[in-house]
Amino acid sequence: MKRIAGLVDTHAHLCDGSFHGDMGLVLERAVAAGISGIIAVGETLDDGRKNLELAQKYPRVLPAAGLYPTHLDPSAAQEVIAFIKKERERLAGIGEVGLDYWMVKDEQQREVQREIFSLFIELGKSLDLPLNVHSRSAGRHAIELLLEKGAAKVQLHAFDGKASTAFPAVEAGFYFSVPPSIVRSRQKQKLIKHLPLSSLLLETDSPVLGPNAGERNEPANAMISLRAIAEIKELPEEAVMEAVLENTQRLYGYP
Repeated sequence: MKRIAGLVDTHAHLCDGSFHGDMGLVLERAVAAGISGIIAVGETLDDGRKNLELAQKYPRVLPAAGLYPTHLDPSAAQEVIAFIKKERERLAGIGEVGLDYWMVKDEQQREVQREIFSLFIELGKSLDLPLNVHSRSAGRHAIELLLEKGAAKVQLHAFDGKASTAFPAVEAGFYFSVPPSIVRSRQKQKLIKHLPLSSLLLETDSPVLGPNAGERNEPANAMISLRAIAEIKELPEEAVMEAVLENTQRLYGYP
């Protein structure tokens, strides 16, 4: 696996079609802003393959592979699991995976989600790879399952729950990544105010969750997240940067 020294956008969808025309420029802007690496997450097996191709072409890209939780297909999950096992040495993590109770309302379908997520939790443990977790409208349930299964390396991306829901994950040593949409999200501002700095990472979820709704987000905007954390916690940006670097190193092993 590649090593990146510097700040990392820990969750971005670089294989999204909106980046096909100007990927090089997007990455140049990220580096110019202070972002040295980007973890490219995937929603499908095809995304995982594309992320490996991007990583071969662009040294700043750190590839991940996963299955978005609205894909309620155990056979597709097994294909992604086989791919991750095969490419383990080239992958930065497993993701995105998790639960989505905002899109999936049916209890039987939610049980399929939980079963698939459990498979990826076990995979992360067996391969010693971090899990990059989606938990929309299911934060408490995702955390409970992660704790029940004994997950150790966990990033909860764009967490939409309350701080009280997040605290058991903080106690377990899990991390929470902060997207630039924090500047327009009262929920995320309140969450970050109460979470310890030692639990925070930067992300963008590009091309969505940017500072301006409806505009394409990109990895350079992870610095907006950093500045927002500093403002909310009334800390110097340098202190936040140092903490985020250390947190990213602990979870993903980057020097």
